[in-house]
Amino acid sequence: MRNPDVVELLWREPDGRWIAGVLSRQSADRQQRISERVPIALLERGEQVTLEMVTFKPAGPGPFPTLVFNHGSTGSGNDPSLFASTVTSPALAKYFNDRGWMVVFPQRRGRGKSSGLYDEGFEPDRSRYSDAPRYALAGFEHALADVACIVEHLLSRADVDSDRLLIGGHSRGAFLALACAGARPALFGGVINFVGGWVDEHGPESEMINHAIARRGATFPGPTAWMYAENDPFYRIAHSRENFQAFEAAGGQGLFHVLETLPGQDGHHVLSLTGLWGPVVDAFLQRLHPANAVPGSPLR
Repeated sequence: MRNPDVVELLWREPDGRWIAGVLSRQSADRQQRISERVPIALLERGEQVTLEMVTFKPAGPGPFPTLVFNHGSTGSGNDPSLFASTVTSPALAKYFNDRGWMVVFPQRRGRGKSSGLYDEGFEPDRSRYSDAPRYALAGFEHALADVACIVEHLLSRADVDSDRLLIGGHSRGAFLALACAGARPALFGGVINFVGGWVDEHGPESEMINHAIARRGATFPGPTAWMYAENDPFYRIAHSRENFQAFEAAGGQGLFHVLETLPGQDGHHVLSLTGLWGPVVDAFLQRLHPANAVPGSPLR
């Protein structure tokens, strides 16, 4: 049975490209969820790559201040069935939509409904993510190219306020956000890092890998919010503080926050707990736009 709250869309971009998408009507909060396949400037085996991009729009005509939010890994990388899952955070999207922001969740190559090979730092036999720098860092560059392509696409869109862009992410996605901002230091207003890192700290060379990527964000002159929690199976607070110190030592600007989770809560998966991180992000937005960043009011 066809869902009456879902509409299939087909539209033509100014450059002549046709884009397919799905619009979900969420009338209770007037929030729109749109899933698109975006052609990007990358080829694999001679074919153009398309990346899935899920957008949550607030009410109104736009253009909207926009947050680009990058997903993380799949744990150990040893379960290919997880690669096809489209990763978003409706709770985070609602938090920003309520404040007038559009939120974009790109799915990198080989993830969700994106085409191309998921190749973000595997062992040569693709059995799991690799701890070896030669593979882990090459995988990071592969992922960063996808993020850069999505950012270029967003800059061409009429519904994006390109003067008010934020970038953020969860886990691996957060470190991609830092590096992307470092590569485009004049583009973004700030970076929001939820439990960021690239490889599990238990790997023998994790400190070198994670420090190297953290330093990539240090050329970004704007504010960054680093949010971590206890009981994270991938990154202890001590390890993440060391990553932050490497970032600061290279010239990065930011604040490191330890979120107070309840006993037994998984500290790596806090995105849905808006009551936990909301005050930190409220203060972050207030710092960016002090004249109109009152929590709960649109940032226009």
